[in-house]
Amino acid sequence: QVQPIESGGGLVQAGASLRLSCAASQKDFSWYTMAWFRQSPGKEQEFVSALDWSGRRTRYLASVEGRFTVSRDNTGNTVYLLMNRLEPGDTAIYYCALDRTTFRLELSANRSDYDKWGQGTQVTVSS
Repeated sequence: QVQPIESGGGLVQAGASLRLSCAASQKDFSWYTMAWFRQSPGKEQEFVSALDWSGRRTRYLASVEGRFTVSRDNTGNTVYLLMNRLEPGDTAIYYCALDRTTFRLELSANRSDYDKWGQGTQVTVSS
């Protein structure tokens, strides 16, 4: 079982930036869409962003569009989430996930389309 590993979380003030990383030792990593989800206390897990296998197509949660940028390094089997102008509402555990199929045409926000998940990294934004 290949499990992605997230890193880069922390405690920051509102307006600050963080960059999350997710390393996955998945064979043929460049064939898979990667996504970020998050879960805040007392809330359901929600989709944050997805990046297709080519690195050219992205999808974002409306509330993070324009502040967050997802990217990937297929040589290093790593996906990143750059989070700018963080807000207290961004406080959550952030998870990266790997698509269960290769070369998916659409960028799914459905967690059931992802079958390999990291343990998560905590992001806390103080006001």
